[in-house]
Amino acid sequence: MILGVPKEIMEGENRVAATPDTVKKYIADGFTVLVERGAGEGAYFLDNQYEEAGATMIEDPSELFKKADVILKVKEPLFNKAKNIHEVDMMHSGQYLITFIHPAAPVNHTMVKDLAAKGVISLTLDGIPRISKAQKMDALSSMSTCAGYRSVLMAAESLSKFVPEIFSAVGRMKPSKALVIGTGVAGLQAVATAKRLGAIVHASDIRPDACEQAMSLGAKIIQSGVPADVAIGQGGYANKLPDNWLLSERDNLRETIVDMDIVILSALIPGKLAPILVTEDMVKEMRPGSVIIDISIDQGGNCELTEPGEVVQKHSITISGIKNIPGHIATSSTWMFSNNVYNLVNHLVKDGKMVIDTSEVITASILVTDGKQIVHEGAKEAMGL
Repeated sequence: MILGVPKEIMEGENRVAATPDTVKKYIADGFTVLVERGAGEGAYFLDNQYEEAGATMIEDPSELFKKADVILKVKEPLFNKAKNIHEVDMMHSGQYLITFIHPAAPVNHTMVKDLAAKGVISLTLDGIPRISKAQKMDALSSMSTCAGYRSVLMAAESLSKFVPEIFSAVGRMKPSKALVIGTGVAGLQAVATAKRLGAIVHASDIRPDACEQAMSLGAKIIQSGVPADVAIGQGGYANKLPDNWLLSERDNLRETIVDMDIVILSALIPGKLAPILVTEDMVKEMRPGSVIIDISIDQGGNCELTEPGEVVQKHSITISGIKNIPGHIATSSTWMFSNNVYNLVNHLVKDGKMVIDTSEVITASILVTDGKQIVHEGAKEAMGL
């Protein structure tokens, strides 16, 4: 079986789906590995290291897509400006794709439909269930750790004031106030990082256990007002809230948000669009110069004004919708990601063949397109199918 590792083409994306170390493991397992030249340079994994690991280096991505049985990527397929062709159009029927697809996000709907029409069997890494046997495959948790850490640094860079308390000859400057909404893996890392930088940290999550974890890191908890039986879904994840409870959550957040300098948004619902928790009216009430970092943008975003892939100023507030935050710490995130993908490939491949068994919970959770059909429930719901 031939694995193909193309160079990522999203602007600013420096990660790669395999390192020389994981290439060496794939080859030891009997795979042939094709790597596009320059694929690892952004994360400081060089072509000669891949060659020494046993990879075959490919100049032209079209050739790599044509030859590979399985494509391993980091981000969803995009239009390749250099080749003047979309990556989906370089793929072929019966080929497997393993990457972050975020199929419920509206910006990806056309691409997902095109994957289905092509006959590509696509599997999305954001669907990996958080169960014991899937922990080593959980790329979303790994990247969430990176995103939570980096998001606070991004906010500090955009903020026009100090984060920690500062004493000077002319007086004391108070520490900045930060609010983290959604204290899963990314949110908890954001809480910890903001605390280390010296901010006064607040946190909110509709799940009581997640709030307790944030409180253990030193955050002041802002209660959502949502009952636990409404808030908590399968596996302990957040549920999609009915409209009345979503409005209630927004109302409970509004009073705190207006007093914040930094707001980190990381509230997600597995396989579904992220809920809108910060409306334009709430942004208008915020202190001028404040910063919103919307980590959840890959699944639509938690702020009504977030623009995918952009940093914008709205109502004197900086709102970041940068989509590849882990790519800003590419060496660490690539190391984590590539090992997650290696473990997933080993889980899916039996006797040298990819096995798509939808009775098995991990496969069922990540399968997006198969048999020229969209099978991912979250994507179908978001598309109205």
